[in-house]
Amino acid sequence: MYRILLLGSGGREHTLAWKMAQSPHCEKLWVATGNAGTAQVAENVNISPLDFPAIASFCIENKVSLVVVGNEDPLVAGIRDYFQQKEELRHIGLIGPDKHGAMLEGSKDFAKLFMFENNIPTAAYQTFTSEDLEQALQYVSNQALPIVLKADGLAAGKGVVICQTYKEAEITLREMLVDKKFGNASSKVVVEQFLEGIELSVFVLTDGKNYKILPEAKDYKRIGEKDTGLNTGGMGAVSPVPFADAQFLKKVEDRIIKPTLEGLQKRNIHYVGFIFIGLMKVGQEPYVIEYNCRMGDPETEVVIPRIETDLVELFASTAEGRLNEVSLKVNPQTATTIMLVSGGYPEKYESGKEMKNLAEVKNVLPFHAGTRQENDKILTNGGRVMALTAFGKDIKEALEKSNLAAQTIDFDKKYYRRDIGLDLL
Repeated sequence: MYRILLLGSGGREHTLAWKMAQSPHCEKLWVATGNAGTAQVAENVNISPLDFPAIASFCIENKVSLVVVGNEDPLVAGIRDYFQQKEELRHIGLIGPDKHGAMLEGSKDFAKLFMFENNIPTAAYQTFTSEDLEQALQYVSNQALPIVLKADGLAAGKGVVICQTYKEAEITLREMLVDKKFGNASSKVVVEQFLEGIELSVFVLTDGKNYKILPEAKDYKRIGEKDTGLNTGGMGAVSPVPFADAQFLKKVEDRIIKPTLEGLQKRNIHYVGFIFIGLMKVGQEPYVIEYNCRMGDPETEVVIPRIETDLVELFASTAEGRLNEVSLKVNPQTATTIMLVSGGYPEKYESGKEMKNLAEVKNVLPFHAGTRQENDKILTNGGRVMALTAFGKDIKEALEKSNLAAQTIDFDKKYYRRDIGLDLL
């Protein structure tokens, strides 16, 4: 039996909590800090996922045996290293890589270098700092358009700009490098060739030796329909992805997943946890756009519900280095999710709006992202508010249920995309 602490407060964490709470191996589940949804399946605790001493004390006092890290910040800040260094915490299983492994997400420059070192297919690139501004401008002027500029560090999903003109690229480079638009995250900028294709994400769970490939998903990042407007944390997702057939996924495994794991071992990185591989399918070939060191959100809301294997068993075997002993069972049906967001998101938006008609929603799994409970009311408490996940025999059937739920639930200035998944039909 496992006493589990899950770190995070979004839709991803509600989905993981919902799934772990179903396990007969789950004795007790806490979420720090959680939301109104996690409160329905676990006990929320008011500890910041970045307050390592407070997390450590909580784990010791409550005899926690497994820590699952939902979001990237604690991983990049070195929570696994912190646990490893302390005698009284070493025995606790932890899902998530150490600081070195988390650099796959924490530094775009590190990730690109790693891909080139291990012959993993990716776009050509060069990295610049503010000292190299003139060389950066020169380099950009010699590249084909559009061109991609990426802040090196964590920028909450907003650090990537696709520039359509040289003027836009010049302005963006100056904003990032000179004006420090993303703070320390843009003290280095990766300038990358633009790849023309269709995006999808593949997720791997590894214990450092063995691995399981989880269901793939496609998410929708832009705020506007037909993929227009600003990037967000994700407006919806679909799994499985029709254009990712067995032949394509075999290429992903052979050319990307295996060399990634071998590359980590070569660097003596004992990587335990998720590797999220953001891919571009160019023709029939897979290229890596980015790595993340945790599950994606809202992809988690379609991937995890499709997994039929006991999630606590999967996590425990990962933490204990025996992932090869567990078989992965996946529901063959299609899952879709549509994200309800606050009006104005991803820029300025208001919180504290009462959510209505939640009880009337049928045939969907409502995963709370930015919500809080006040007395018996559920209020909005973030930009992305709730992910509405449905199953169907195909994308069309699942989307009908997700869309009906998105229409039914109501709050002031509610917004959602009505075209999620339509490009795949």
